[in-house]
Amino acid sequence: MMENSRAVGGSYMDNLIGTLLAIFGNVLVSISLSIQKYSHVTLGGTKDPRAFYRTKTWWCGFVLTCVGEGANFISYAFAPLALVAPLNAVSVLTSSILGLIFLREKSKPKEFAKRYGLSFLGCILTIGGTYLFVAFGPNSHEKLNAENIVKHLVGWPVLLYLLLEIITFCLLLYFYKQRCANYLVIILLLVALLGSVTVITVKAVSGMLVLTVEGTMQLDYPILSVMFVCMVASVVFQARFLSQACKLYDSSLIASVNYIFSTTFAVVAGAVFYLEFTNEDVLHICMFLLGSMLCFVGVFLITRNRKRAKTFEPYVTMDMTNGVPTIHDKGLVVQPDFNGSFSYGALVNNDGVAPATLPVNLAPPPVSSRHTDASHDLAGLKKD
Repeated sequence: MMENSRAVGGSYMDNLIGTLLAIFGNVLVSISLSIQKYSHVTLGGTKDPRAFYRTKTWWCGFVLTCVGEGANFISYAFAPLALVAPLNAVSVLTSSILGLIFLREKSKPKEFAKRYGLSFLGCILTIGGTYLFVAFGPNSHEKLNAENIVKHLVGWPVLLYLLLEIITFCLLLYFYKQRCANYLVIILLLVALLGSVTVITVKAVSGMLVLTVEGTMQLDYPILSVMFVCMVASVVFQARFLSQACKLYDSSLIASVNYIFSTTFAVVAGAVFYLEFTNEDVLHICMFLLGSMLCFVGVFLITRNRKRAKTFEPYVTMDMTNGVPTIHDKGLVVQPDFNGSFSYGALVNNDGVAPATLPVNLAPPPVSSRHTDASHDLAGLKKD
C-alpha cells in the first residue's frame, strides 16, 4: 500500500511539473512571437529585409522562444501526452489576450463587444476546457528508459497503429501529390499524422535525456538515436506541409483545424503507445474528452474572429522622389500579405475604406506627331 501511494504521489508530482512546464513554455512562446512581430512591424519600411537581426527586440524574442520550446520539450518527460498536447491551446489563448491588450484602435464598448465577443467566449471555453482535461486527465506516468520504450514499441497494438498510420499517410500523400488534391483537410491530416510520430519520439527522447541527467545513463542505447532521427525527420516534413497549407489557406483556419487534428492524433498516440488511459475509469475519460471538446470550440472561436487577408489593397512602393512616394509599373506586382494591423509595403492601414483602383499600364504621351511636324518643317526650310 505504501509503495502504491508513493507511486501515485510521484505520478501526481510528475504530472504537476510537466503541466506547469508546458503552460509556462506555451505562454513564453506566445510572448516571444509577439515581441518578434513588434520588431518586424517597427522595421517594416526599411529596404533591408534582414534589419531586424540587428535589433535587441528580435533577439530577445528569439531567446524567449528557445526557452519556451525547451520547457515544452522537458514537459513531455514528466507528464503524459494526453496532458501536454492539448495545452497548445494556452498559446492561442495567450496570443488572443495579448492582441486584445495591445489593440491600437479605439472603439465604443458596444462595438468592442460585438466585434470581440466571440474571442472572449472562446477564451472562457478554453480556460474551462483546460481545467477539465488537466484535472481529469491520466495520472499514471512511468519513467521512460530504453527498455520500456523498446517494450512499448514491439507490442502488437503499437505495430498495428503504426501500420494503419503508414497506410493512411501513403494514401493521403498519393491524393495530394498525384491527384493534386490540395484540400486543407488532406494537408492537415498529413501534418497530424506526422505530429503523432513527433510527440511519441519527443517524449521518448526527452524522458531518456532526463534520466541521463538524473544519473541513469541512456545515451549509449541505439533506440535513442532511432527516436532522435525520427523526431527530426517528422518535424522537418511537418513544417513543409504546414508551409504549403499557409500558401493556400487562411492562417486562422489553419490554426484551429491543425490544433484539433494534432491534439486528437497525439492523444490517441499516447493512449496506444504509452497506455496512458489503462488505469482510468469511465468518468475521468468522459470529463477529459469534454474538456478537450471545450478547448476545440474555444480555439475555433478565437481564431475565427481574427481578420482575414484582403484580396486587394493599394500598393505604394517606398521609392521616394523629392520626398513623395511614387508608383512604378514593373510588370507583375505582388501585393504583400495583409494581416490585420500592418502590411509590409502599405503605408496606411485604412480599415473600412473601399480599395481604390490604380492604373497599371499607363500609356506614354503622344510625341510622334510633334516629331514628324518638326521633320517636315526642317525639310521645307532646306528646300527654300
